[in-house]
Amino acid sequence: MFRIEAGESGKYCDGISRRSFVQLGVAGMAAVGLPQILQAKQASVELGHKKQDTAVLLIWLDGGPSHLDMYDMKPDAPEEIRGYWRPIRTNVPGMEISPLFPRQAAMADKFTIIRSLHHDHPGHFEGAHVMLTGRFGATGADTTPRSPSIGSIASKVCGPRKDGLPPYCSVPWGRSVGLKPGYFGANYLGIQYNPFMTEGDPNKPDFQVQNTALSQGMTIDRLDDRQGLLQHFDRIRRDVDTSHAMDAMDKFEREAYELVAGPAARKAFDLTSESPQTRDRYGRNRWGQSTLLARRLVESGSTFVTVDFGGWDHHWNMKTDMEQIQPRLDTALSALYQDLYDRGLNEKVLVVMCGEFGRTPRLTDLNMPYRGTPGRGHWGNAMFCVMSGGGVKGGRVYGSTNKWGEVPRERPVEPCDIHATIYHVLGVDPSQAFLNTAGRPISILDRGQVIQELF
Repeated sequence: MFRIEAGESGKYCDGISRRSFVQLGVAGMAAVGLPQILQAKQASVELGHKKQDTAVLLIWLDGGPSHLDMYDMKPDAPEEIRGYWRPIRTNVPGMEISPLFPRQAAMADKFTIIRSLHHDHPGHFEGAHVMLTGRFGATGADTTPRSPSIGSIASKVCGPRKDGLPPYCSVPWGRSVGLKPGYFGANYLGIQYNPFMTEGDPNKPDFQVQNTALSQGMTIDRLDDRQGLLQHFDRIRRDVDTSHAMDAMDKFEREAYELVAGPAARKAFDLTSESPQTRDRYGRNRWGQSTLLARRLVESGSTFVTVDFGGWDHHWNMKTDMEQIQPRLDTALSALYQDLYDRGLNEKVLVVMCGEFGRTPRLTDLNMPYRGTPGRGHWGNAMFCVMSGGGVKGGRVYGSTNKWGEVPRERPVEPCDIHATIYHVLGVDPSQAFLNTAGRPISILDRGQVIQELF
């Protein structure tokens, strides 16, 4: 084993600075525990599940984005509730969104806004855990993950849609509330179903996905020689192996080799093959280029891909921060939506965007003028989720909140309903069960309904 120190993840409102580490297993000549990751493909066969060709791209707004300042604005509310901006019209009559989203406003017919999502918990850890796993479990006092993430479930049940790609990828990492992989991880399913994290900044000229390139001085021929040597020793070990575990490992080691030496993953991870014009459309920043890389991965055969957009914990200085990050989000999302439609992928790929909760209806004056303009506190009683593609019809608003954005008014939705809808697109039966660490069978979801009206 070797360990990479990922550095400081930044401070959240609780004042805690969290340092994350990525544990990487080395298996044979290929790195990152890829043989274990690729075992996910076998799960689909073992479970007798019919393979589909759909994928999910989750854009995670870590920190808790404000519904009232983005997709559920209240222009007729008092100033301390409506906030700093007035909504703008979109190309869908009656749908209004943030004025910092002009590109999305011009293509609102390509996405649907769910405005009635809620889970009623104001904590970062509680919110992130339930949004990413479908179940409550973690708290600020005990942040330990309790359940596997939706991406890990997809990895185990579906495997990749095409050979040679990791089924579950996170760009540049799977991280929630400073924890990596945190609630993006597999928990009792096993670390082989954790996300494959690209790491790094895709916007940098020298960006290269870790552990898929050959080591310095290594060639494909030498890699072949090393694989042959390992197979020689495997044959020696097989002489005393009566459990047939070596036969299985042969397969997974070979697939790990293909991920390093084969063309599929190397091509998918190569952003330099995109035209400068396409890269410009997504935005020449980490968010934009991460979104472009995620599009390449779902197009190439990964089943579940996440993109980390952190920095939404706006207790203060919200006006300045939002005027910087909302346009970046707008650029990346609009390019993604257009690309998926232009490439004929809009029915195959479901884009989901959400965070761990919404923000308080009333602006919070913290009496700290040196921290800038007032922001909003945590609010799990009302939040949003945006969906596009995967059979979801665009140009619609599902559900609503009351006049001040405090609670759902019509068609309330819970995180488990979002998960059930995602599993529906992927073709996953949520009644399937897996054994937890205590040997108890736990179903993928214990409740939740597909939001049929979206399709």
